[in-house]
Amino acid sequence: MIIRTKHIQMANNFCVIMAGGVGSRFWPLSRTARPKQFLDILGTGKTFIQQAYERFQEIVPKENYLVVTNALYKDLVKTQLPELKDEQILLEPLRRNTAPCLAYAANKIALTDPDANIIITPSDHFILKEEEFKKQIRNGLEFVSEKPALLTLGIKPCRPETGYGYIQVKRKKEFKDLDNLYKVKTFTEKPNKEMAKIFIESGEFYWNSGIFISSLSTMLESLQQHLTEIALKFEHGRKLLNTASEEPFIRKTYSECQAISIDYGIMEKAKNVYVLTADFGWSDLGTWSSLYENKEKDGQGNVIRADNVMLYDTENCIVDISKNKMAVIQGLDGFIIAERNDTLMICRREDEDQIKKFVTDVRIQKGDSLV
Repeated sequence: MIIRTKHIQMANNFCVIMAGGVGSRFWPLSRTARPKQFLDILGTGKTFIQQAYERFQEIVPKENYLVVTNALYKDLVKTQLPELKDEQILLEPLRRNTAPCLAYAANKIALTDPDANIIITPSDHFILKEEEFKKQIRNGLEFVSEKPALLTLGIKPCRPETGYGYIQVKRKKEFKDLDNLYKVKTFTEKPNKEMAKIFIESGEFYWNSGIFISSLSTMLESLQQHLTEIALKFEHGRKLLNTASEEPFIRKTYSECQAISIDYGIMEKAKNVYVLTADFGWSDLGTWSSLYENKEKDGQGNVIRADNVMLYDTENCIVDISKNKMAVIQGLDGFIIAERNDTLMICRREDEDQIKKFVTDVRIQKGDSLV
């Protein structure tokens, strides 16, 4: 099904790429100095952020991209996305989750195009069916350009994943000839395993892709209504954006903002939230298990990402070892074995939700250099 989009002006489409995370669930590959969005984890020759940028090029003019990232990663963004101008790279002085990131970008766009439609996307997704994905993005832009709606993309879950948010659908929304548009009943961010199993069994829940689409005006109104304090801080300083005062204003504003996600801050509260359910081969590849699910396996169910590995009586493992290292592994079933530089991690795949704790403990006991 194709929705005609002839009255939508491509010039009004903006893409905000959120690229400030540290990807701690992918440690030890993902480190603070070079998080997973700047890595070529899949071996495609392009990093995640490069793929995210290219994914929307048929939909968004290159001058309408904004990348919001931590100030630490300015040079990485400039190196990997050389087409971007400095003013298209928004630098966060502190990590405050995704809602302040959105407020910063939305107010920046408001200075350029009050009639904008915005796509907000993480920088670290894997999309297998690119054409289907782009079709759904265009459908979403068509919808939000005509309706005061907050829209997300929902993926039918195949396992009780605890690293994703979930969307419970309510009823179908009639809009042109779309048959996959629903009103959202509830958002739940990263449930525990027992709750995730209940969600899967109900058949009413979809994974939250973390991709949001809205008109600029609807997004600004939602910020004002649900995150009033954050919205006012950025609105009061909007006139300072694109001036020499932008950096000190952002530094002060971020220090005063609460750390809160778009999901918690807006989507779980708003009444005008909709979801396009779709299948475009999506994964946020935020965990070792998601990488395992998306890679080819040998006859024993192992995913091998290394040149010099010898396995004996080992199955259902993912092994990621540096090219200059040799690894001999015997007698393991269902483990993650990952090594980079000065760090080796061996962890049961089923217990990978503990990796964040590992990273915290290493930082406390051994220092920041290892994380």
